[in-house]
Amino acid sequence: MFFERINKFRRSLAFRLTLFYTTMFTISSFIAFLIFYEIMTLSIHNRTDNSLKEKAKEFSLLIASKGIGSLKEEMIHEANAIGPDKVFFRCLTMDGEEIISSDIGPWRNTGVSRIALKHMGQGKPLLETLKLPGVKYKVRVLYEIAGPEIVVHIGQTLKEDEDLFKEFREVFRTGMTIVLVLATLGGWFMARRALSGVEEVTKTAVAISEGAMENRVPLSGRGDEIDRLAGVFNHMLNRIQSLMIEMREVTDNIAHDLKTPITRIRGLTEIALTREKSLDEYQTMAESIAEECDRLSAMINTMLDISETKAGVRTLDVDEVDLSALVKEAGDLFQPLAKERGLQVELNTPPQCLLQGDKGKLQRVFANLLDNAIKYTPTGGSITVAFKEYPKEVAISVSDTGIGISSEEIVHIFDRFFRADGSRSQPGAGLGLSLVRAIVRRHGGEIKVNSSPGAGSTFTVVLPRIKSQL
Repeated sequence: MFFERINKFRRSLAFRLTLFYTTMFTISSFIAFLIFYEIMTLSIHNRTDNSLKEKAKEFSLLIASKGIGSLKEEMIHEANAIGPDKVFFRCLTMDGEEIISSDIGPWRNTGVSRIALKHMGQGKPLLETLKLPGVKYKVRVLYEIAGPEIVVHIGQTLKEDEDLFKEFREVFRTGMTIVLVLATLGGWFMARRALSGVEEVTKTAVAISEGAMENRVPLSGRGDEIDRLAGVFNHMLNRIQSLMIEMREVTDNIAHDLKTPITRIRGLTEIALTREKSLDEYQTMAESIAEECDRLSAMINTMLDISETKAGVRTLDVDEVDLSALVKEAGDLFQPLAKERGLQVELNTPPQCLLQGDKGKLQRVFANLLDNAIKYTPTGGSITVAFKEYPKEVAISVSDTGIGISSEEIVHIFDRFFRADGSRSQPGAGLGLSLVRAIVRRHGGEIKVNSSPGAGSTFTVVLPRIKSQL
């Protein structure tokens, strides 16, 4: 059990983020230390070398002004002031023979480099670092010409520098340990803070899976990626809950609206089974049953179309559509019915109106709107279709002089199975306008209605000319 928890913890995103933060912070700190260490080392070495060169220059000036005889006393004085075990001074010939020197006892193992003297022949100073046998610390030595055939040989222990470097490395090890601990704690805090929103999403998802559909992920208000994820998740939950409510409503509506045709079909079949009828009467009953079946089939297909269109399940067959020609075709189709009812249909369409959309779906939109306008407009009335074009969208209005819709009913006019009081005398299931709105919204548009009882209605469809994702 313990090892399972350890393995689960190691596989967690919080652990991996913490490890990543700690590693990156530690590597960055280590690189910064190396850069600082190199800069410090170079600076200290330059300081030491400059000190040796300055001392060699002093000796050169003394030889030039007072001669080499006066140099021995100066060398001894300088060596005693600094410490005989810390520095030595020599004057050599170009062949390496010692002319004068300070107390060389502590430095007896420091020989003279023939290569360095040969280098002096070129007139250039030479600096090198030596590791003497039996001596703990390294020595920095300088060879430089101080006069005619005279070479100054100066050596200085690097004890202080090496002790400083050692102390710095100790401080660094302690500091890196503290940095590692702080980086781990800071990384864990940052990982937990970053993933707190994910945990809230997970808890909400678990609660919802157990039936608490009303739960939502609380937003932190920081506006970061996790907050946006929570917002999208909540929007998705709202959408799912809305769809579930709609499904329940559809189920209730189906149970209510399908009850009448099914009851009638059953009644006709019971009559046919229990009573003797003539062939004509049986034929009439069969025709009535077929009509009711067609009505049921049309109602079910329309409901499926609405649900699939709203949910985006059915893909639109998007192509360039001439909306002007489409509306003209719909108008020509309904002209005979309008004339039969004594109605005037006026189509004010432009020569051409192009947009991206599903031609078949859009045909259903305007067929439904024209059918409703004709159905609910009394004899002698008129129906007008008008276009208003804009750079990015087009608005098509279908106006009639029909019975109109009250303000109380207009808010429900696009609900499934809703039928206004004035429309109940006409055949229909109350699904047409719901399908129209679903198709229009699927195209990225909107439908509006303006109506009042006795003054007619105007349905306006606003469609974008180009929709990137349909």
